[in-house]
Amino acid sequence: MNKKQKTIRQITTVITSSLLLIVSCGTSNPAANNSTPETDLSNNAVSSAVSPTPLPIRKTFTPGELVDYTAQNGDSLSSLALRFNTTVDEILLANPQIPRDATTMPPGMPMKIPIYYLALWSSPFQIIPDHAFIDGPAGIGFNTAAYVEAQPGWLKDYRAYVGGRWRSGAEMVDYIAANYSISSRLLLAILEYQTGALTQTDFPNVKQILGLSRKFWETPYLQLVMAANILNNGYYGWRIGDLLEFENIDNILIRPDPWQNAGSVAIQFYYANIYSGDEYSLATGPEGLSLTYSNLFGNPWNDPRIHIPGSLQQPDFMLPFQYDQTWSYTGGPHTGWGTGEPLAAIDFAPPSEQSGCVTAKPENYVTAMADGLVVRSSVDGLALDLDKDGNEKTGWVIFYLHLATDQRAPLGTELIAGDKIGYPSCAGGHATGTHVHIARKYNGEWMLADSAVPFTMNGWTVHNGSREYLGTLTKGSSIVVACDCGDAYTSISGSFP
Repeated sequence: MNKKQKTIRQITTVITSSLLLIVSCGTSNPAANNSTPETDLSNNAVSSAVSPTPLPIRKTFTPGELVDYTAQNGDSLSSLALRFNTTVDEILLANPQIPRDATTMPPGMPMKIPIYYLALWSSPFQIIPDHAFIDGPAGIGFNTAAYVEAQPGWLKDYRAYVGGRWRSGAEMVDYIAANYSISSRLLLAILEYQTGALTQTDFPNVKQILGLSRKFWETPYLQLVMAANILNNGYYGWRIGDLLEFENIDNILIRPDPWQNAGSVAIQFYYANIYSGDEYSLATGPEGLSLTYSNLFGNPWNDPRIHIPGSLQQPDFMLPFQYDQTWSYTGGPHTGWGTGEPLAAIDFAPPSEQSGCVTAKPENYVTAMADGLVVRSSVDGLALDLDKDGNEKTGWVIFYLHLATDQRAPLGTELIAGDKIGYPSCAGGHATGTHVHIARKYNGEWMLADSAVPFTMNGWTVHNGSREYLGTLTKGSSIVVACDCGDAYTSISGSFP
């Protein structure tokens, strides 16, 4: 087994064993109390008596056989090559119309892909489109509170202490949806499928309502946080091409069908952490979560929207500090929010004579990396909306975390690239030293830092390292290596040519 395969097979263990980051940067520590008593019973609101409908399977292909494929949202040549067990060069040879420097494939574009068959490819049934997975444009206009209030289920009367205050069940769902950038509708559908949250008046008489086991993570809020984290690891693992196989709770290998989309693989990966056998097949088949979602909100496949367009390019970004200053690159690509994927964020720390969580000097403020409008400003992060339509779900958004409360740009502030947006600190999430955490989103989707649409700033390009946080920045022949040690090798200057 090669290094990549070992990494893939360890993803589930990493997620379930540690959702709290213990390195230099992390996102918020979920802490919740709830007023609903729980008992120590095994959980499963899904009837195991229902047998799943058998689904078709792929034939065995001859090595290098050209198969038909229609490009889907967010596809890139590198991820397609990994999924079909082929190479980028072979895909380009079979599709001369595609330029080598292509970023994202245009959704709907017909392609021929040389395939090298692997045994045990799983169901080709697609559960949910990507635009219905992400907290993006498809979610505009949906009022979670009003929808939940109109349902008879237990969620409308549920209250939990979340993010520093008491929230309703609907507010809890929206809070997780905004932080992880996962659709509120999808989270509601999961709660309904597994617990009857929208249709059953009685709260489930179980200890872990979603069946996710972790000590002290037994409240509905923390169960849903774990679910969101697992979902994102599945989604972005498939998007980048790293999550090509995984195991269910019975250690049975699951190898997603190469034609699958990221949203469907995320659901498969999530339920592999809970179910096996017929329960898994049911949850990921036509009578499972897909049917629950459609019954609640309509068939999401009837919405033909393009979520990630072809040939997507990042706008020009500046470094997040003043031109005449030198900061340290303290964290290479790591999670945008949560643990594990998406590896969308990077960290910078200001110059300081002291280590740890110290107050930044007045001149060492964080700057807007592009023109934009502040559409969220809280301890859980600041979102700079570049299309200025006032909605974090659309277009390009730059996400900042660990900005000090004092002098953080307030909601509604319009900024020009280079304007002060706030001060780096240890506020929000987990931090061992003063810094700022920065990530990108497009139409609600976290944009992986080292991907077909690379994270670039002033000509510096972000690259993954051997593991999270240990990446590099490159510009020409210059290389800056990330390290929370803040030594000379991590220094980066805004005025570097």
